[in-house]
Amino acid sequence: MHQEWSRLAVIYTRILENPSQQLERYFNSFKELAGSRPLSELRTAEEAVVNGSAVVSEADGQVNEREVHPDAVEQTPKPVSAGSTEAEELEKYVAVREELYKKAKEFDSKILGFETAIRRPYFHVRPLNVAELENWHNYLDFIEREGDFNKVVKLYERCLIACANYPEYWIRYVLCMEASGSMDLADNALARATQVFVKRQPEIHLFAARFKEQNGDIPGARAAYQLVHSEISPGLLEAIIKHANMESRLGKLEDAFFLYEQAIAIEKGKEHSQTLPMLYAQYSRFSYLVSGNSEKAREILTGALEQVQLSKPFLEALIHFETILPPPRQIDYLESLVDKFIGPNSDGSAADREDLSSIFLEFLNLFGDVQSIKKAEDRHAKLFLAHRPMSELRKRHAEDFLASEKTKLAKSYSGAPSPGQSLMGAYPNAQNQWPAGYSAQPQTWPSTTQAQPWTPGYSQQAAYGAFGSYGSNYATPQVPTSVPQSASYGAYPATYPVQTFPQQSYAQPTAATTLTPAQQPTAAVPQTYYGTYY
Repeated sequence: MHQEWSRLAVIYTRILENPSQQLERYFNSFKELAGSRPLSELRTAEEAVVNGSAVVSEADGQVNEREVHPDAVEQTPKPVSAGSTEAEELEKYVAVREELYKKAKEFDSKILGFETAIRRPYFHVRPLNVAELENWHNYLDFIEREGDFNKVVKLYERCLIACANYPEYWIRYVLCMEASGSMDLADNALARATQVFVKRQPEIHLFAARFKEQNGDIPGARAAYQLVHSEISPGLLEAIIKHANMESRLGKLEDAFFLYEQAIAIEKGKEHSQTLPMLYAQYSRFSYLVSGNSEKAREILTGALEQVQLSKPFLEALIHFETILPPPRQIDYLESLVDKFIGPNSDGSAADREDLSSIFLEFLNLFGDVQSIKKAEDRHAKLFLAHRPMSELRKRHAEDFLASEKTKLAKSYSGAPSPGQSLMGAYPNAQNQWPAGYSAQPQTWPSTTQAQPWTPGYSQQAAYGAFGSYGSNYATPQVPTSVPQSASYGAYPATYPVQTFPQQSYAQPTAATTLTPAQQPTAAVPQTYYGTYY
């Protein structure tokens, strides 16, 4: 409207630098503008100076341009009739913007998936779903790898509009700005997070304390911890531990002890405090590991037993603490506490009592004598194993064994298995894991000469997946070829699960046996290899 063609050209240039949905339309509009106005009107003052087409005023540093009349469209000759030099310069001028357009289009194709997955670009108190949160992280990872700092900052600011209630994105923004050396932006983002957007969430203040300590702002770090202690989350165990550790690093050991003692005194005044037992355990461990005073550490735990109720976390902490103390270890004392907790009249759950008994057995195997181990094993068997079905015990033992062997066996199942590999080779004790009498039954496969009713493309590997449904989906087993006995389940590819086979008799196929389309086998849905036990 104002015929400010140079400023309009600048706006088009800025648009073409960034990907957008209407990028092609803007590029076509720019080409129309370049084809209707002379180059002298499209160039800015700075561009005109570089090309020697303007005079710079020494008084105010501004460029004196000739006045553009309203009838300039008719008076100005078209670039087509201009000299060859101006036509070439106009072509170069447009070519530069076209290169920006092409780069923006290429970049747009890379980020299109991320942009499409952003369902809520605005702020809302309703939480975002997991897919959207993960998309923001992936998008930020991609932009950071591109290395354009301006794009990184802009995307973080966009992200923090929709994700303003999530401390993890503020923390990531601060760390990214710190890594790039932009401490002003890092401090600004941290201030906005701790003072406005997520000021009631303790994790951002714990991060702020650590961040300020690393950057030499010790008073600021202490203030962040005190804010958590007094207002945000009083009695938060993580805040107490981290604050005490910071004071210890600064050489303020007495201040660190005072923090624990103050927190314990506050928790004593609460009824049924869940934090008090772990505070005692952490204080005792901190006292021994930092100051090396084992006597003080034992006194703290002894005093704790008069104040707290026995629980699995507290007794587990006691057992672990006893493992790091120098001998002699108070095995008899721990024995009395464990016996009191795992007894039938204890308030603890059956799972907690059994887990603690197992932990104590492991401790005794390391530091106890034969008699104490025998006593603990007999008690464990009497309380937890006597009334359990033998099948459940076998299953539990095998699951524990498989869990411990997963890492070792991962490589053997990552590629194509050896045809000669067997279950007995992979699991030396696997013979005892099968149901009684199953391993003794020979695996015979009926040979068939009739046409098989498999659907096209149903390969032998696919038949393995369907084999797990034998006896439940159809009555007559169908196998394309005879399978040798040596190729057992241990040789199956990793994508096919080990299935449970019901103990029942199968009818042998006869020549007249046929399957209707509804009875034809279908491949079972793949499952996790270790998902079941035989």
